[in-house]
Amino acid sequence: MTGTTTLKLSGELKARIALAAQQTGKTAHAFMVEALELQTELAERRSAFVADALLARDEVARYGLVVDADEVFDYLKARAEGKAAPKPDPSSI
Repeated sequence: MTGTTTLKLSGELKARIALAAQQTGKTAHAFMVEALELQTELAERRSAFVADALLARDEVARYGLVVDADEVFDYLKARAEGKAAPKPDPSSI
């Protein structure tokens, strides 16, 4: 189901949108809908990222286990090169 929304745009922005839409072979409407979809997805992904980070922070606070980033990078680099490497061990903070 679709609905109607009115956007009040400055003349300058409206002209920029019209030009950008024309250059991409889209109508101004399609260009704006796509832009809104992309920005909504970015906001949703950012929100999920922050939620995951907060959960990770809570887990560190609860369990106190962390892995040194340099050890992780060394492990990943070795594995990417096809070398055997010991997994980094979590340590208490």
